Amino acid sequence: MKLTLWTYEGPPHVGAMRVATAMKGLHYVLHAPQGDTYADLLFTMIERRNHRPPVTYTTFQARDLGADTANLFKTACQNAYDRFRPEAMIVGASCTAELIQDDPGGMAETMGLPVPVIALELPSYQRKENFGADETLFRIIRALARPADRTAQITCNLIGATGLGFRHRDDMTELTGLLSDMGISVNVTAPYGATPSDIKRLGAAHFNVLMYPETGEAACRWMERELGLPFTRTVPIGVGATRDFLTEISVLTGLPVRLDESRLRLPWYSASVDSTYLTGKRVFLFGDGTHVAAAARIARDEMGFEVVGLGCYNREMARPIRALAMEYGVEPLITDDYLEVEATIEALAPEMILGTQMERMIGKRLGIPCAVISAPVHVQDFPARYSPQMGIEGANVIFDTWVHPLVMGLEEHLLHMFRDDFEFHDAAGASHHGGAHVANEAGGPAPQPAASPRGISAKENAQAGAEVIWLADAERELRKIPFFVRGKARRNTEIFATRKGLREIGIDTLYEAKAHYAR
Repeated sequence: MKLTLWTYEGPPHVGAMRVATAMKGLHYVLHAPQGDTYADLLFTMIERRNHRPPVTYTTFQARDLGADTANLFKTACQNAYDRFRPEAMIVGASCTAELIQDDPGGMAETMGLPVPVIALELPSYQRKENFGADETLFRIIRALARPADRTAQITCNLIGATGLGFRHRDDMTELTGLLSDMGISVNVTAPYGATPSDIKRLGAAHFNVLMYPETGEAACRWMERELGLPFTRTVPIGVGATRDFLTEISVLTGLPVRLDESRLRLPWYSASVDSTYLTGKRVFLFGDGTHVAAAARIARDEMGFEVVGLGCYNREMARPIRALAMEYGVEPLITDDYLEVEATIEALAPEMILGTQMERMIGKRLGIPCAVISAPVHVQDFPARYSPQMGIEGANVIFDTWVHPLVMGLEEHLLHMFRDDFEFHDAAGASHHGGAHVANEAGGPAPQPAASPRGISAKENAQAGAEVIWLADAERELRKIPFFVRGKARRNTEIFATRKGLREIGIDTLYEAKAHYAR
């Protein structure tokens, strides 16, 4: 265990909370110290839910450790049942409470509560949030689901959508529509929106749709083995994956593929005149394994980008991501250390990042555009509007999300054309920031020069013992380079100058470096 400023995943009990919060009629009793109640904020503040998670904490304090913490848990468990009257309960310990070894499952079993009580054993110091969600859903389904007669109409279950999930709510809506077009109804969505009674009738469906392997694969594998329910392997994010997904459904059900592509705009927009300026953009991908794998296919095959690096933070997906990286001819990055991710981005100097909220912050520091493709995310990634990632509309949303951070071709041309205009020249700063610029003619103060892109070669220069100085003519010429590749140009020029033993960079050195790297 180590202290860190940011973390990609919380402890496994947060994953259990994601499942409990997504369901109805289920209550979670969490044996935890007072400080662990912070997790409520993840749902009420970031996801903007209108009710708090269905979790009761024992909230023991330091002075309780010398007394009977087991009795505190039993009291909290009984009070939670008396107050909420759930259909079922799950019980477990947070990472801190795990150290005192009170065995919440065993204690709850001796209480004789009149509803199913499902004990969670989540190894807090070996596994993390996604595992916690996956394991919790598996245990709930194993405890409650039973074989049942199949529905007369072909139906399926949507498995894996949780609370605090990246666009999970909208993805369920999109998939429901896609399946409906093929004549398939949804039997149960789990855990999102399901009650314990719904979990009991999972077996009535004809197959399962595994939406997110991180949070639903263990349950799907158990239902395939015990209930005879096959499950899909294709995650329908992107145009190609959506078509493959429906083909897989057709094989499972014998129904013909029906896909209404009248709403699909990504292929045409990607091939439109202005978007051709985006072709060949070098992108780096990082996030959970499912979304990274889907985004890599979209980036290369549907957007015309060049994937220069990819990786994931959840080690359960390390093997498929390593195989994917080999297919794409890049080095995989499997880590949950954001500093290692930042160092990789610095070294690769991509023109765009597709990542999480953390990579968005890294991109801001390095001056590299970033689009969010995966959890963990900030409040702005839970929009009020309909904004799925899956299916036809998901492909349209992805196109908008990815290209908006970039400078389009016409914009690039106009910026160059009006470079010397009093309002649009580089020293004036961004005009869309509203009121930051005051023209000299209006008698205001002279505009301050825009900050230069971060010199991401500083570490290499420092190691070489060199301090490279940019002369004014070279600095002016550097500013003519579009801002989204200017950082890379600065870095390459500084490295070139350092290797040549130059202490100053003039315009000739800039051109020589350009010619050198062009070769």
